[in-house]
Amino acid sequence: MRRADGESQRAVTMRDVAQAAGVSVSAVSVVLNKKEGARIGADARVRIHDAIARLGYRPNAMAKDLVTGQSRFIGLVADAIASTPFAGQIIHGAQDEAWKHGFVLLVANTEGNQDAEHEAIAMLLEHKVRGVLYSTWYHREVEVPEGLDESDCVLVNCYAAADLPAVVPDEIAGGRDATQLLIDQGHRRIGFINTTTPSPAHDGRLRGYREALAAAGIDLDPALVVEARPEQEGGYDAAALLLDQGVTGIFCHNDRVAMGLYDGLRDRGLKVPGDISVVGFDNQEVIAAHLRPPLSTVALPHYELGVAGVRVLLGLDAPASDGRVLVGCPPVERASIARPAVVPAGDPG
Repeated sequence: MRRADGESQRAVTMRDVAQAAGVSVSAVSVVLNKKEGARIGADARVRIHDAIARLGYRPNAMAKDLVTGQSRFIGLVADAIASTPFAGQIIHGAQDEAWKHGFVLLVANTEGNQDAEHEAIAMLLEHKVRGVLYSTWYHREVEVPEGLDESDCVLVNCYAAADLPAVVPDEIAGGRDATQLLIDQGHRRIGFINTTTPSPAHDGRLRGYREALAAAGIDLDPALVVEARPEQEGGYDAAALLLDQGVTGIFCHNDRVAMGLYDGLRDRGLKVPGDISVVGFDNQEVIAAHLRPPLSTVALPHYELGVAGVRVLLGLDAPASDGRVLVGCPPVERASIARPAVVPAGDPG
């Protein structure tokens, strides 16, 4: 450290604080570490705190870490969420929750590179982190990297066969809620465009769709469930298949599929929601809020996943018996849904 005149300024030590306050070094240590039961008078404590403020003393965090065996850091190792706008909210949520409890988040974004991943985990362990959050940008099963078993670890937006707690989105409830948005408007012929990619989202959202139909007394028609690439082109191509089945509302696997569906409907002279109501999934703001009309959807709770990961890591929340913490996916209702123009005969309107 240097003064304005260029001369080096010696760092303030605990001994300097003790001399300024007229107490022993051990008394300063007791006050700094907030040790209970120590017989130090109120006046001495005031003098110590005054000396700390006046001298600008900063405790040696590294020395403290060596004593306690842990630092005030929480590690987060991610495959790509720092470069994925909507999934980057996982970092935001984890960071905010860590700050609440006096921790700093150390983030390593590996872009899926295994060598970088192993190096990042090793460095976090060297820093004696309180624990590590291991996260992926989309919900999937992972193999736990080597070294994570040397620290407390929570999986975020992913899960593994290993005995580790996992914080994941509730895909089933999200699928139910998406379908329910259409049921509540009176739709009975509800199509579902699912992804062709095997994943928890594929299975969970389909199960939620089926459960919502069953709860509403609507028979499942397999012809109303189609699979398409989870991209805009997939939604465009699926439009014709479902229109041939007489649907009045369509639930899309994600917002990109819904965007393609909008184009497919428009090219056939149909309007959203006047002719067909549409619901997406993910709540990608750059898509959902800016389509015309704005898209009703279900939000992936990335911020809340980050918060929940930190809380489980710190022992503030406990997972269920299966090791999972399910985080709800809230519905976001916008202007893409309305009551069907024509209700089929015999169906309640």
